[in-house]
Amino acid sequence: MKDLILRTGGFCISTLERIGEVGILFYRTVRLVFIPPFNFHLVIEQLDEIGFKSIPIVIVSSLAIGMVMVVQLAYGFAYFGAKGVIGPIVSLAFVRELGPVLASLLVGGRVGAGITAEIGSMTVTEQIDAIRTLGADPIKKLVVPRFIAAAISFPFLAIIADLSGIVGSMIMADVELGVKPRLFFSSLEGFVGMADFFSGILKTVFFGLLVAIVGCYIGMTTEGGTQGVGRATTFSVVISMVLIIIGDFFLTKLFLIL
Repeated sequence: MKDLILRTGGFCISTLERIGEVGILFYRTVRLVFIPPFNFHLVIEQLDEIGFKSIPIVIVSSLAIGMVMVVQLAYGFAYFGAKGVIGPIVSLAFVRELGPVLASLLVGGRVGAGITAEIGSMTVTEQIDAIRTLGADPIKKLVVPRFIAAAISFPFLAIIADLSGIVGSMIMADVELGVKPRLFFSSLEGFVGMADFFSGILKTVFFGLLVAIVGCYIGMTTEGGTQGVGRATTFSVVISMVLIIIGDFFLTKLFLIL
């Protein structure tokens, strides 16, 4: 019993210490964003890596999810004679939740793993120590560009996910229910507003910052050589996805209150 209490207490203390270290890293990163030099070329490189290279997987996945939703709902709506409302329901679900969360989970898994593996490899090979020796700040050089790029890329990828999902649902609504594209889009008026759209997009800014900070922190605290990098990468992906899902709940409640 005593050992259990000690292990539980040790785990809680360790968790609080890690949360505090992440908070300190977040504070230092935000502060360094506004302090020159501004490494725009590094930010552009990360925009390409995080944003542009993630577009294909976001488009394909969102199209498929939109089609699946209509296929699953088609017969139920047809039975109740409510084919005309399938557009507003699926579109509202996408712009509020599915698009932002789906894009964040997909890109967060891909980007979080890449950030942790890259920085973790630099940590175990002492390249980060070399950066400090040369008088540079590794947070300014490694964390800030990824932080900025993630905050910019995630909202745009969520917009692409929203549009792709709606187009996919429109295609299947025409095929399965005979709802023509013109009727599909006209049915959205009065149901899907800009407030719904922006509430979903705004959440992805927080998700992007979360993925970048978690990936960078775990990468910079990696130990144990190549095996440690593998463990850190897996841990980063799991933690990022869990925090995105939990954060989505609290952000949704907050936006509904506001």
